[in-house]
Amino acid sequence: MSQSVYVAGVGVISAIGNNVTEHLAAFERGEAGMAEITLLNTIHRHKLPVAEVKLTDEELIAVTGPTTHNSRTALLSLVAAREALNDAAIPNLKELRTGFVSANSVGGMDKSEDFFVEFLADNSKGKLKNVFDHECGSMTEIVADQLGITDFMTTISTACSSSANAIFYAARLIKNNMLDVAVAGGVDALTKFTLNGFNTLMILDKEFCKPFDEHREGLNLGEGAGYVVLVSDKVAKTLTNPAYCKLSGYNNSNDAYHQTASSPEGTGSYMAMKGALAKSGLQPADISYINLHGTGTQNNDSAEGTAVKRLFDPNYPPVSSTKSFTGHTLGASGGIEAVFSVLSIKHGLIYPNLRFKTRISDLPFEPETKYLKGQDIKHVMSNSFGFGGNCTSLIFSAV
Repeated sequence: MSQSVYVAGVGVISAIGNNVTEHLAAFERGEAGMAEITLLNTIHRHKLPVAEVKLTDEELIAVTGPTTHNSRTALLSLVAAREALNDAAIPNLKELRTGFVSANSVGGMDKSEDFFVEFLADNSKGKLKNVFDHECGSMTEIVADQLGITDFMTTISTACSSSANAIFYAARLIKNNMLDVAVAGGVDALTKFTLNGFNTLMILDKEFCKPFDEHREGLNLGEGAGYVVLVSDKVAKTLTNPAYCKLSGYNNSNDAYHQTASSPEGTGSYMAMKGALAKSGLQPADISYINLHGTGTQNNDSAEGTAVKRLFDPNYPPVSSTKSFTGHTLGASGGIEAVFSVLSIKHGLIYPNLRFKTRISDLPFEPETKYLKGQDIKHVMSNSFGFGGNCTSLIFSAV
């Protein structure tokens, strides 16, 4: 059994950039990706801000080349997964057992929505190919095929913890000698269904979100994809470039408190963070930075904050929510924020929590508001907490 799993490559696309370099520049500029809706055909245009990737489907196809199903979900996934694989530059990759573990929650729904507009107006209209590859698993299969990965593929769909779960599932496959290499993370595209659903829950902010602020009013939906390339000890020793870091800890817990809300005590969040620390062999004081789930809703931030207080009090590491830049990318958020966590270790970064003004009244800590470079970052915890109380924490550690 492999004792360590290393991160050899990263790739990301979101509202603040189409690759890793653009993301780092956006963080340094303090430039968020939220804006008025421009690409999604919805009645909420000019009413609700979202964080859209700044490329049309046609522009994404120009970058990726056409696939068998040009769902926006598949296109975003392919952009980030290819960047991660290219970044890893693994020698003799075709000779290794390689897997693709990808998460999403909307599948090809963007195309299905187009089908039903035409079909409901005239039931002899609508392109059936737009509903044929609707399910989440099809997105994974399409992208794996484009990447040339045939040894193993699977799809994880556990709401907002999906791609964090994909990453630690991939790590377990490597640890148990079932794979040598795994491209792991997730993707989600904005759809009318998602926007309408979250609006019905009354947790969308009509302004730009303010995670972990006393006066927060909700989240902004976003889209994107983020992947890490995980490798075994043996493969890590063959890399042309040194591994970024290792995935030292991970845990999934489920408090089953409510279909869409976290328990007020943050039970699931606490168990996920505590379990990840136990897996890594670290103590709370060892954590250099926490990338909070930090959606900006009343329930989430209070529950997560309560859990952080319970576990880290009285010595808190720097914390922030990068969703203040990217919006909440749902099934992609764990993958995107895993990339940010890896880059935090690589470049010594702590990201700012934009638009924070007032500390939450019942919490003794507040998020970092400045972009900090040159920090000594040894261990980063990344939190991803989903509907149904499905909570996951990852820990990345310097090597």
